[in-house]
Amino acid sequence: MTETALQKLLLKRFLLAAGSYLLVLLLAWVAVLGGHVQAPVPVIGASSVLLVLNLAWLGWVFASGVNLRWRDPSLTEFQVLLAAAWQTWLLANLDQARGTFLVLYPLILMFGLFHLNGRSFTRCALVVLCSFLGLNLWEWGNGRLSDPALAALQVCTLFVVLCWLCLYARYVQASRQRMRQRRIALQAHQDTLRGMMGQLEELVATDELTGLFNRRHFLRLASDALASMPMGSRHGLALIDLDHFKRINDAHGHAVGDRVLQAFAQVASEHLCDAAVLARYGGEEFVLLLPDCTAQALEHCCERLRQAFGALPSAAMQGQVGPLSLSVGMTLLTAEDDLDNALHRADQALYRAKRSGRNRCVPAWEVVDA
Repeated sequence: MTETALQKLLLKRFLLAAGSYLLVLLLAWVAVLGGHVQAPVPVIGASSVLLVLNLAWLGWVFASGVNLRWRDPSLTEFQVLLAAAWQTWLLANLDQARGTFLVLYPLILMFGLFHLNGRSFTRCALVVLCSFLGLNLWEWGNGRLSDPALAALQVCTLFVVLCWLCLYARYVQASRQRMRQRRIALQAHQDTLRGMMGQLEELVATDELTGLFNRRHFLRLASDALASMPMGSRHGLALIDLDHFKRINDAHGHAVGDRVLQAFAQVASEHLCDAAVLARYGGEEFVLLLPDCTAQALEHCCERLRQAFGALPSAAMQGQVGPLSLSVGMTLLTAEDDLDNALHRADQALYRAKRSGRNRCVPAWEVVDA
């Protein structure tokens, strides 16, 4: 979760807490109007204003991002303890209605049920129990406790409820920890699966011998490139055939022929730009797609590749074959073009290159310009 998303979530949680504060404040004033509050009305009014200012300050803390400086940006334990303090002050000013408002203690602790660890939750519960017990002991010591038996029952009831909440909080935290571990394990499995899928896609798209794209993957890439071409732009397309490759296989064996194919792939990777897409089209035939290309740029690229392959030293082939050469048929793709037609044009140009003596680059510009 990003920091912005986390902050939005924390702000929503605070607004929920603030709404609960205001509802309890409304109940407190109902108790005031019913004559159940011992404190004077001006004191209750001043306390209400102080509570609202307290909420405004907390709202500023979350809205400004100051809470992010703390180890726990949610300030859950702080908010629970602060609410417990306000609740204890309210109970200290109630007489017969104290038992009614006692239920707010568990409600306060419920706010931290899913966000506090077991130790922090137990600490908050102890603060709540000690606050209420201390309140009753102080009133008993000052002779203000009207019904000690009822107060003892209330303390015991609160103790039982708090014990149950602590046990339930530990159960919730243990369940969340198990879910977190399972989520981490699931994420690890998903990452592994993505990696395996990526390797599988790479294997499906790659020619095993040369490491270049295979024919099927090239056709998919070329079709996508053609579909996304803006009007007026052109892509270069070339079919490349290694000259007399069958003769090499027959005279020196397929192992040497494989090294010739790998040597061409190595030369091509060194002399083609990063945007160029080169694939093994089949056998000793390769296909090249050069995005955003002019006729001159395509011809220059193919000539540079032809010369580099022809200049490959015989030592690279362990002296097993003579001079190497290749023939190229070139054409241009436009946005209105059809990929099959373009490949046919390049194939016809390649055929003319072979008929003309091989080791040359022959264009088919006239079809595009027509």
